[in-house]
Amino acid sequence: MEKRRMGRHGLEVPALCLGTMTFGLQVDEQGSREILDKAFEHRLTFLDTADAYPLGGSLDTIGDTEAIIGRWMTDKGNRDQIQLATKCFAPTRRGPNNWGLSRQHIMEAVEDSLRRLNTDHIDLYQSHGFDPNTPIEESLRAFEDLVQSGKVRYVGCSNYPAWRLGEALRGAERLSVGGYISVQPRYNLLYREIETELLPLCIDQGLGVIVYNPLAGGFLSGKYQPGQNPQDGTRFTLGSAADRYQERYWHDAQFAAVETLKTVVESQGLNMVSVAIAWVLKQPGITSALIGASKPAQLDANLAAFDVTFDDELSAACEAVWWSLPRQPVQEGYR
Repeated sequence: MEKRRMGRHGLEVPALCLGTMTFGLQVDEQGSREILDKAFEHRLTFLDTADAYPLGGSLDTIGDTEAIIGRWMTDKGNRDQIQLATKCFAPTRRGPNNWGLSRQHIMEAVEDSLRRLNTDHIDLYQSHGFDPNTPIEESLRAFEDLVQSGKVRYVGCSNYPAWRLGEALRGAERLSVGGYISVQPRYNLLYREIETELLPLCIDQGLGVIVYNPLAGGFLSGKYQPGQNPQDGTRFTLGSAADRYQERYWHDAQFAAVETLKTVVESQGLNMVSVAIAWVLKQPGITSALIGASKPAQLDANLAAFDVTFDDELSAACEAVWWSLPRQPVQEGYR
């Protein structure tokens, strides 16, 4: 497994990170453990989760994903071989102070995550979104206190637009605290908005970039056909996540772009999953790509990304995907 430095910082992580948001709803605990076992066997030891997971769940399922990972690490006795990332921000209970990046919520959320994960520290603790109602200085001081206490090793963020990340970087400098060392944005062949401002900012400031949705929720696998209804058991039909994923990708233009790329990929005897992951990993500034699975065998095509070689034809076909799509307004907040 290829290792990469987290920007200019000392943390080194695998170039692939196992995303776990399917664990506990789309995938039951036994299936989740089988996926974790296979990932570990292939030295895919960078795990990403969140206190709000599983994806598509409700307040009744909040924290189930972290608990599954915690039980697996305890049974395997492999916590010291895992680089563990989790997040806070989303509502995890009813009542006041139940979401966001206030000091109150951050301190409560980290204790709950540590308990569910059955560990005394989190390697990378990330804000799952930005909180317009809390001064960035309040959040940064709370995160710094967690680092100083040893409960958190590094701090990152997710779903931050460039202007908010820049504000956070300035805030950390003013406060003389470590601040964020990484950002986790959505990025794939069908969605490249981060290339305009966010990615150049990260490269300039030496931040790690851990991208999610490199397969567009499975859409870039090429298994879906125009006119087809979303299949049960996929992210396009999964509880509260279904509408979000359909809005992102389930459009005629995206279907057409994927079909065109698929023709080139298959003519070279390659797999769409491997190519989509490999394309993301070869882009400047990318540290790691989050991959997910609903069964262990699906990891094979992801891991094969390291064997993909891009000739001029394949590179041009991948580049054409994004530029064939109609431009859409960029939504602030969760992207």
